[in-house]
Amino acid sequence: MPPVEEHLEPVDFDRPSYARVFDALLGGRDHYAADRAVLRQILELSPHAQKMAQEVRHWLVRAVRLLTARLGIDQFLDLGSGFPAVENTHQVAQRVNREAHVVYVDNDPVVQAHGRAVLAENDYTHVAGADLLAPDRTLAHPDVVAHLDFDRPVGLILCAVLHHVPDLAEAQAAVKSYVGALVPGSYLVLLHHHNPADGSEAAELATSLETRFAGTGLDTRYRTRAEIASLFTGLELLPPGLTHPHLWWPDGPRLAPLTAVHSTSLAGVARIP
Repeated sequence: MPPVEEHLEPVDFDRPSYARVFDALLGGRDHYAADRAVLRQILELSPHAQKMAQEVRHWLVRAVRLLTARLGIDQFLDLGSGFPAVENTHQVAQRVNREAHVVYVDNDPVVQAHGRAVLAENDYTHVAGADLLAPDRTLAHPDVVAHLDFDRPVGLILCAVLHHVPDLAEAQAAVKSYVGALVPGSYLVLLHHHNPADGSEAAELATSLETRFAGTGLDTRYRTRAEIASLFTGLELLPPGLTHPHLWWPDGPRLAPLTAVHSTSLAGVARIP
């Protein structure tokens, strides 16, 4: 397959971006007025949303730690990775194995430039500019090809990204393509926004957040358990299965009460047979 040339779209800082809004939720500094306006709208509906963003990051840390320390995975493809923040995939993996290879993939030019600057001195971590919904092009990206060995198991990470794909069939097809490129013994690490659809406070919040996101131009789908589970079709979910992030092998007792927003995401780790 021929090398893939990166084409960077011009950046419009007057429009919010997924990566920058999530950075704002995490308390980062890589965001602009348009992103902060979206953050304010989210917090109006869900004052605890920033705590939930931290919960998502803590879950990712636990998942990567499990794959690296217990399951022997030493290379990761992190799709739709967003800005490097505290406790990124490479930091967690490389604490266990200093030579663990990580390739971050994002289609946001600002994320790409920032990531490359931050990671310039890390020989085992790289940033590829690509669209995760174009699996063939992403897998053929020079940085992906050069730094990951697809003849060995890979940890494939899709953390809080596929809910930004409006068409479920397109999301399913993308996951299937990536999984199909990995050898048995690889793992899928996936977290997705969830609507319990049961009349609960969490269900009402999920519906309200989806509507509010639509008004900002940032499509976000809060999907049902069955829809999210379909992304794991044919894979072997590890215990405790597909569950809320705070229930997935927590590190210890909770130090703060749960709120409705904590029931608006589902996460799981699955082995590729």
